[in-house]
Amino acid sequence: MTNNHRQAPTGKALAGLTFAALGVVYGDIGTSPLYALKECFAEGHGLEPTPENVIGVLSLILWSLMFVVTYKYVTVMLKADNRGEGGILALLALVRTHGGSDGLRRGLVMLALFGAALLYGDGVITPPVSVLGALEGVQVAAPAFERFIVPAAVAILFGLFLLQRHGTDRVGKLFAPIMVIWFGSISVWGVMGIVDNPVVLKAFNPWYAVDFFIRDGWVGFLILGAVVLVLTGGEALYADMGHFGPRPIRIAWLGLVLPALMINYFGQGALLLSRPEAVSNPFFELVPRGLLYPMIVVATLAAITASQALISGCFSLTRQAVQLGYSPRVTIRHTSAVESGQIYVPEVNWALMIMCLLCVVGFQSSARLTAAYGIAVTGTMAITTVLFAHVARFRWGWPVWRVAATTTLFLVVDLAFFSANMVKFAHGGWFPLVIGVVIFTLLTTWKAGRRLVSEATRSPLTLEDFVASFTKSATHRIAGTAVFMNSDPIGVPHMLLHHLKHNGVLKEQVIFLSIQAEEVPTVDSDDRIEHEELGAGFHRVVARYGFMETPDIPALLPGLARFGLVLSPMQVSYFLGRETLLPTGPRNLAGWRKRLFIVMSRNAQSAASFFNLPPNRVVEMGAQIQI
Repeated sequence: MTNNHRQAPTGKALAGLTFAALGVVYGDIGTSPLYALKECFAEGHGLEPTPENVIGVLSLILWSLMFVVTYKYVTVMLKADNRGEGGILALLALVRTHGGSDGLRRGLVMLALFGAALLYGDGVITPPVSVLGALEGVQVAAPAFERFIVPAAVAILFGLFLLQRHGTDRVGKLFAPIMVIWFGSISVWGVMGIVDNPVVLKAFNPWYAVDFFIRDGWVGFLILGAVVLVLTGGEALYADMGHFGPRPIRIAWLGLVLPALMINYFGQGALLLSRPEAVSNPFFELVPRGLLYPMIVVATLAAITASQALISGCFSLTRQAVQLGYSPRVTIRHTSAVESGQIYVPEVNWALMIMCLLCVVGFQSSARLTAAYGIAVTGTMAITTVLFAHVARFRWGWPVWRVAATTTLFLVVDLAFFSANMVKFAHGGWFPLVIGVVIFTLLTTWKAGRRLVSEATRSPLTLEDFVASFTKSATHRIAGTAVFMNSDPIGVPHMLLHHLKHNGVLKEQVIFLSIQAEEVPTVDSDDRIEHEELGAGFHRVVARYGFMETPDIPALLPGLARFGLVLSPMQVSYFLGRETLLPTGPRNLAGWRKRLFIVMSRNAQSAASFFNLPPNRVVEMGAQIQI
């Protein structure tokens, strides 16, 4: 069913990965008790914390977690991997290469891109809502200091984004112990609440969830918009599969995370049965008074962990988009010599920071932010289901009836949550959707623009024809090696023709190097390079990289030695084209999108920096291109 090259871990390796997964995978969903149950009984919903309503909501929370997270994601979706990698862009890569008509695949690609764009909206909202939810414990411990919550949240988030440039490889080791303390603490408080009022255990019976809908009707449906807050980390769980593998993620979920979450939710529910006035903040009202301040500290650290996971996820998502050709080149800095997945993308970091700080200042509280939360998450969940159906049918070969039954079951739940959240559109739900639409527009515009540039610069002359004609010319050759970066491995790069026209000389050895992004996370080193000798000192080289990899040309060139090309770094010159784009070409793309593409192109990271080329060995030649 899968094509996973990761050897299943056992023993100490399995224990280590399971422990590490707690600090990366479960930060988002693990901090939901800070605000989820509180939002279910928020004043605007008109739902009183009566015993029937409390037990009904708890049953709904329990069985939502069991179906959406335990069944859909942990049991089913973790099998839908692309060589061990998960997430919506991994599904996108599978969709582009497996079955179905061209029209169907194009439609699913657009859907996947919009789902990926919505994840950025999730990345903007999760850090503010988690940090604000943690700091709002001050309202219970010392109401007089409530006015400092927003400034403190701004300071914490600013510091978190400021530290990103140092990488997470060192501080990452602290995340798992923090989350173990967090899950242990919330379990203890939950048990204390349940012992005081064990009647909440009736919520294990799913009938109470059904009865809740029957009794409350429309209000019960709207509550789904709050219940979805307990599910917000499900998509991140799937996306992080490549870092740990499915087995550690499943063990951590079933062995610690799910039990801890449900114990705490039930403990909060038990508290509401005894003290309905605690509905203003049942999480911190459940904590013993003498331990409130330490718990606020632990909650804040857990919220920072959840924020870090989303920030790192946006970095990874951006790198995948660049490699798949949907985003301009960005600055990608590797922050660990061991773990290739630990990267820092300054452009994304600062954009996220600005948006997160605006969220804190604009919304002021976790309650207002939760009104904006949910639409992006549920939209992505539904899109993931549709993409999964395509993979199950065309990659796994499931019969149509099985695909239809499974997909219908998932979509009924996904769309129910999505519809309930759409009611919150005017109360902040528009915010992540606007972010998603903007990101989607940027992704699709870049792809369309690069296609126009490729068509405008495609040479009718093949490399073979050029070499054949060149051998008959009297062009002077000089010592050294020239590497011409060539987006089209068949045609002649424009900068070569410009170089010959203006300089009239050529290096003794010429390499036409094309970088190709594959629809897999990583490419084996043995399959990385494809070489073809064209004669007269000319060579065609195609280097393949997966969407989780970043090309490094100087590190690649020594691998050419096995083809007889032994290169001295100080004798290699890299030739690049610098394009000046003009929006005056044929009108096959809206004028505003052409101008947007040109702005994106001007602000993209230079090819020399992206490919890690030594600045003193790079020659750039400009050309005007009409698109």
